[in-house]
Order: sequence, then C-alpha cells, then structure tokens
Amino acid sequence: MKTSNVLKHSAFASLLVGALLACNNASDKNEQGEEVHNAATQVIPEESKELIGRWDLTVDKEGKEVPSWLEIKLSGFSTLVGYFVSDAGSARPVSHIKLEDGKFHFEIPTQWETGTGMIKVEGALKDGKIEGTITSNTGKVYKYVGEKAPYLVRNAEGRLGQSIELFNGKDLTGWVPFGGDNNWSVKDGVLVNEKAGANLKTEQKFEDFKLEVEFKYGQGGNSGIYLRGRYEVQIEDSPAERHPGSLYFSGIYGFLSPSEIVTNGPDQWNKYEITLKGRMVTVVANGKTVISNQEIPGITGGALDSKEGEPGPIYLQGDHTGIEFRKIVITPIEY
Repeated sequence: MKTSNVLKHSAFASLLVGALLACNNASDKNEQGEEVHNAATQVIPEESKELIGRWDLTVDKEGKEVPSWLEIKLSGFSTLVGYFVSDAGSARPVSHIKLEDGKFHFEIPTQWETGTGMIKVEGALKDGKIEGTITSNTGKVYKYVGEKAPYLVRNAEGRLGQSIELFNGKDLTGWVPFGGDNNWSVKDGVLVNEKAGANLKTEQKFEDFKLEVEFKYGQGGNSGIYLRGRYEVQIEDSPAERHPGSLYFSGIYGFLSPSEIVTNGPDQWNKYEITLKGRMVTVVANGKTVISNQEIPGITGGALDSKEGEPGPIYLQGDHTGIEFRKIVITPIEY
C-alpha cells in the first residue's frame, strides 16, 4: 500500500473515532440533562418529607395571637423554597429554606415594615406541628406554632341557597367595627367609611358562598373585602391600562392576578361577584370574569386568623382610605 493511502486511512480512522467519542459524550450529557430536568425523577428527601406543604401559623406577638402562613416546597432534588405571609403585607417569596439537624431557617427582607434589615424565621417539627420563632428586623423575637393547612376540597357541586342582605341600607345592624376608631355610618342608604379607621366585619360566619358587592372608591382609594375574614379581594384605584397584578383591583392580594383590570374608575360604582368554594375562587368584576375557579393558597396579610378549616365573617377593610358600599348580598352554597 502506498504511503499516501495509509495516511488517508489513518486520518479517516481518527475522524471516525472522534465522531464516536463526541456522540458518546453528547449522549452522556443528554442523559444527565434529562435526569436533572425531568420532574418525574424527583424524589422527596426523607428529612424534608414531613415539612413540605402549607402551614397555618399562629404567632404570639406580645401577648396577642396574630395569624401567619408558610409554604415549603421542593425545588429540584434537594433545595427547599417557599412563600411566607406575615400578619400584614402580601405573600413573599423565600429563595432558600435551609434544613440542618432537623431544624429549618430562612431570612427574608422587609416589605412594608419600617426600617431595613432581615426578618428571620426558624423552626422544627414537633408532634406533627411546627414550632419556632420569628425575629423581626428590629430584633424582637416572637414564638409561633403551625398546623398543616387543610386542602378544603369540595367533592360536590353544591347549589345556591337563600340570599341574605348583609347591609340593610339603614344602619350597622349585623356588623361589628374593630381595630381602630369607627368611621363607618349610613348616609342615604349607603354604607360609608369616611376615612381610615376601624375595619368592619359581619356577626355571622360563612363557609362557601356567592357574594355580590357594589362599592365606590375615591382617587387613590385602597380597601378590600376579606372572604371568611382570611382572603382579601383587593379594591384599589388601579389605572385600567396598568398591567394586571395580584396587588391591584380585583386581585386576591399577593396571590392571584386578574386577567385584566376591569374597573369603572374612582368615584363610580363598581361591582364584584365573588364565588368561593373551599379554596377555589371566581371573581367577576363589573360583569367580566377576571379570575376563574383558581385556588387561593393561603391567608392574605391582614387576615383575622389562620384557622382555614373554619367558617368566617365577611370583613371590609377600613384602615386604609375611605370607601362606600351600597349593596352587600351573600348567598350560601349548600351541599
């Protein structure tokens, strides 16, 4: 064989071996990539299995019980992340929950709190619950106890029962002001909150229902309607052209964003039709469905308590700005 042919065959063999090695390496990388990104291969680590889920927290804040909420989720194979709701403000993302020697801890920055610094949360499992402390950004330490939040799944469709007029157009019968100076009164058949002060809640408690509310807010208005006293449907002077968000008009505060902002604007009458079944909520704003049968993960800031498995009142937020209501009708859902 000529030298030139030998060189040609040697070069071809080298190329072939290189190609095979490249294919094998690519195959290995693909297999590794599939393993890393394929959620079906995710296995919950034994040490975090009981922690993962949603927790209804009760915090001892200087002798007063206040509600809070925590969700712990598995990201990838071993990283714990989550969401946290304090007794005020909206849900806050938690980028990393560290679990060491059976104890978990994480830090989050301030939101609406005064000042800077980090808020620290730590805890551990004990008899099926979690117990621990929350350290504020100012260094105050509060103890808490948490129970697993109920799923609140409704297996039956249910039907609408007898409607109840929660506001009689005359006075505050059936309502209780709380949390500040009472600025609520009735004028010409309209329930009026003159300025920031007390909130207002019904004496009756409800479970599943359809709620119809007509309301009017002013320029820069900010209020809300709490379902079962725990889940706030936001009322806010949000410009119609604003990109929708959970903190704006008709959002479930901090959790669910409306598909669009369908408001008649300030100093005009607006209407919500809200249906709540278990955790599933539908919000119709001024005749248009903006949230359709979506799950509310947990309580929102400002909730009365974290006892999600129990009925609760309708509560109207009055501690931000003035607000007016002229129709509040609730129809319980019966099973």
